[in-house]
Amino acid sequence: MGLWRHSLHHPQPGTAPLTTALLIALGLGAGSTFSAFAQTPANVDGARISAADSEPGNWMSTGRTYDEQRFSPLKQINDANVGKLGLAWSYKLDIDRGVEATPIVVDGVMYTTGPFSIVYALDARDGTLLWKYDPKSDRSRAGEACCDAVNRGVAVWNGKVYVGVLDGRLEAIDAKTGQRVWSVDTRSDPSRSITITGAPRIVKGRVIIGNGGAEYGVRGYITAYDAETGKQDWRFFTVPGDPKLPPENKAMAIAAKTWFGDKFVEQGGGGTVWDSMSYDPKLNLLYIGVGNASSWNPRLRSEGKGDNLFLSSIVAINPDTGEYVWHYQTTPGDAWDFTATAHIMLADLVIDGKPRQVLMQSPKNGFFYVIDRATGELLSAKNIVPINWATGVDMQTGRPMVDEKAAVYWTDPERKAKLVQPAFWGAHDWQPMSYNPATGLVYIPAHIMSALYQDVDGHPRKKFKSMYQLQVNTGMMPEDPEGLRKLADTWTGKLIAWDPLKQEARWEVPYSTIFNGGTLSTAGNLLFEGTADGRVVAYSADKGKLLWEQPANTGVMAGPVTYEVNGEQYVTFMAGWGGAFSTFAGALSLKAGVKPNAQVLTYKIGGTAKLPDLKYKYADHKVDPPPFTGTIAQVDQGRALFNGHCDTCHGINAISGGVLPDLRMLSKENHQMFLGIVYGARVPDGMPSFAEELTPEQVELIHQYVIKRSHDLLGTMQTATRP
Repeated sequence: MGLWRHSLHHPQPGTAPLTTALLIALGLGAGSTFSAFAQTPANVDGARISAADSEPGNWMSTGRTYDEQRFSPLKQINDANVGKLGLAWSYKLDIDRGVEATPIVVDGVMYTTGPFSIVYALDARDGTLLWKYDPKSDRSRAGEACCDAVNRGVAVWNGKVYVGVLDGRLEAIDAKTGQRVWSVDTRSDPSRSITITGAPRIVKGRVIIGNGGAEYGVRGYITAYDAETGKQDWRFFTVPGDPKLPPENKAMAIAAKTWFGDKFVEQGGGGTVWDSMSYDPKLNLLYIGVGNASSWNPRLRSEGKGDNLFLSSIVAINPDTGEYVWHYQTTPGDAWDFTATAHIMLADLVIDGKPRQVLMQSPKNGFFYVIDRATGELLSAKNIVPINWATGVDMQTGRPMVDEKAAVYWTDPERKAKLVQPAFWGAHDWQPMSYNPATGLVYIPAHIMSALYQDVDGHPRKKFKSMYQLQVNTGMMPEDPEGLRKLADTWTGKLIAWDPLKQEARWEVPYSTIFNGGTLSTAGNLLFEGTADGRVVAYSADKGKLLWEQPANTGVMAGPVTYEVNGEQYVTFMAGWGGAFSTFAGALSLKAGVKPNAQVLTYKIGGTAKLPDLKYKYADHKVDPPPFTGTIAQVDQGRALFNGHCDTCHGINAISGGVLPDLRMLSKENHQMFLGIVYGARVPDGMPSFAEELTPEQVELIHQYVIKRSHDLLGTMQTATRP
């Protein structure tokens, strides 16, 4: 196997295709899954996805089926024998940052991604690497991605594998050889920080992908490309462009009436479609979830007026033409980062005695929505966790009843901070939920969190890179350990088994922190999930009883999958701590008690493989700062600069969550090179250059703040060891 693994790690254009003879020579030929793989790998089309239940051993699209229910009919592994699950195999990914992908499994081959959009094709039986494709994402732009260098997976179609690359490319890869077939730049405006972290979907021969970057001043859109050639077919913008120009189409004419002034043009508007989609083949409707605004502050974005369509909306689109059909806005005039990009799933339910074709979503704002997917009519909405920004949803208008005293910060003449629940990572973020038709329950990885929001003066930056364009003072955290501990105790998670008909919880499992993994439900009466504190678990789907648990040696955020090869069922977790929580809010994420360790973990009944030991790359970092020479005023300036430019990766107030280096533990050599590092010396490692944004004097202010925080940490440690 050594030749197979090594020689195909980095296939280059011109590499010969894998031949049947080679596969047989390696023991993977006649009579095995790979004899079929060598001839027609990733042989998937719309008919096959639509009929996915007829071959439940495969997982051919992100949600397994077009309706995105993430339910598997497989039941070889069930509530009676799940306790016998053991590790079948594991595979170590190249880069230890956030892992958020849902693997695709077709005919015994697993296609998945790791950080920086690297694609892996693995033998689904034993984890043997078949090929690896590195798109060479521009790592200097990692700071322009709000939420780590993550990727949520690939799509497959007609012998090709499709991946959205962090730096904005969409690429097609030959599923047999791992060679690139075509590549397109999806960016509508290369001067803006447009990224991709979501998984593509393929509908009727079109690869459909959205983009990220609302926090950095991007105008949102979603685009369809020809799956064979990469030629752009259509593009749907989600927010209007320059009001001085005619609207591009019917949708933008509708949206333009809900925006005021022209500040949003420079700001970009936001509304990026960075994650969820689903598709109904019978209605021929594509459903997309639209994100938050740029900026968050309605006063500085749209004169404090208007619904600002299609921010925080579910939009139905004709996938043939990209034309608007209907929309439902979950949070009109969104001011809190209450994106509607969370998982969208379709189901047929009997409501009030009548069969209804419904769409279900549990977005950040805390409500669970049941919507008629043919018309967009709201059927019901209830909050899944305690919230204070709204008192409910008006079923006559479909609009949330906003509690102005609790949540409206942008009209306060004194500009006082208001504590809003849920806050910017919402009651439910991108981690996918699942629906089990047998139990009738939706399984939601939920957050309970709050944060202060405060109106601020100022204008958006003209250079929309490497800095959030929020124009809201939020994410405020104390620097002292006791204050952080108290705040961390208020940020908890839970797994909720939600009844969409009664709009109530059937059962719940509490977790100590947020950002627990997505869920998978099966016909074996099982609910699988990974946890932020480093476990993989299985519960009974009907009652929520814990039936199985094993360590993962890292936090698990992604949604698991299950599949079958040669009559044997497997369950796979993509494991690896990272993402927005552990970078931006590093101090609070430490409560999870895990380190980054990107890996694929696959289990089967009777598996006996050993979980590899964790090798943490920053384990030898020590606190050894140079003398602090700054003043209190300089520290205050340095703190503001750090939290404006550096906290996205290294944590608010210079407390890292462990995914990226904790700057309080810089070596003497790095302290000496501080200006050079900030100005681009570590670009190949993913540290962007701030040479165009920060003067040497500002860099020194940041440096003094980092030194001060190092001494703070050293003082805490010394105090803790005194008798």
